[in-house]
Amino acid sequence: SNMLRNVGSRVSSSFRRNMSTVAVVGSAGGIGQPLAMLMKLNPLVSDLRLYDVVPVNKGVAADISHIATPAKTSGYVGDDEIHDALKDCDVVVVPAGVPRKPGMTRDDLFNTNANIVKMIAEACSKACPDAMLCIISNPVNSTVPIMAETLKKAGTYNPKRLFGVTTLDLQRAKTFVAENQGFDVNKTCVNVVGGHAGKTILPLLSQVSDAKFSDADRDALTHRIMFGGDEVVKAKAGGGSATLSMAYAGAEFADGLLKAMNGEQNIVQNAYVESDIAEGCAFFSSPVLLGPNGAEEIYGCGDMSGYEKQLYDEMLPELQAQIKKGVEFVQ
Repeated sequence: SNMLRNVGSRVSSSFRRNMSTVAVVGSAGGIGQPLAMLMKLNPLVSDLRLYDVVPVNKGVAADISHIATPAKTSGYVGDDEIHDALKDCDVVVVPAGVPRKPGMTRDDLFNTNANIVKMIAEACSKACPDAMLCIISNPVNSTVPIMAETLKKAGTYNPKRLFGVTTLDLQRAKTFVAENQGFDVNKTCVNVVGGHAGKTILPLLSQVSDAKFSDADRDALTHRIMFGGDEVVKAKAGGGSATLSMAYAGAEFADGLLKAMNGEQNIVQNAYVESDIAEGCAFFSSPVLLGPNGAEEIYGCGDMSGYEKQLYDEMLPELQAQIKKGVEFVQ
């Protein structure tokens, strides 16, 4: 009976740990499908809700539901079903919206995606006011402020629970730096701060331990990390933008958040959050200590080289303008 009691307590504690309900909003899209699949593979997810506006989403959910992992998967379509999809979710990951095509700036996306994000924020404020919200929909520099302002109007805004997912910038930085330096990518860490578009993305290469960059390499890597998105848009030649790497990055961030919500200590991930790290920027991406309540502590950028400081100073007005654009859209 002792043995049985131990088995029972082991089962119930792991069961308790697995009780996370996660929604993917925009699950039929290029990012949404692989992201939904990665969330189905995550052992911390017990209930996976897949929402989109297109009917094929029911099929995406049926397909993913056949994967032999514990998360129960269900699909929802259209305005009538968004409330049920989001009801009492712990984490909501939002890749909804239209992707970038060649020649499109992130601003061209703005009007379409701004309205989509506002609608999702309104739905979350009713269905899951306490959920952690992870925003992937571009332009993130503006969509996160839109989400915040919409939630404020609804009276449900909690700055600790709203994250713009900038993880892809860190993934790219890791990949490119490891390649350049001949490092093991799994042991490589590159801090990337700022925003999530072009020049607002600031890789702090001077902080990479044991790395030696020539000025030419530093310049090229900085540019490549800033504009890695464009590299993929060009390579896809009209077939869209980064979807698979973004899905992986979104799943990585969600995984860290779920671990932290379940009591794992010292989980630090960069995210674009409400912050007073950068003067005049209400939102900024820097390392964030995650915990059961979301963003427990926001860390600064750390030491910067002169080169980085100059890029930082040049970037702030652009980031401020993109934040303002989001805020004004709602007000």
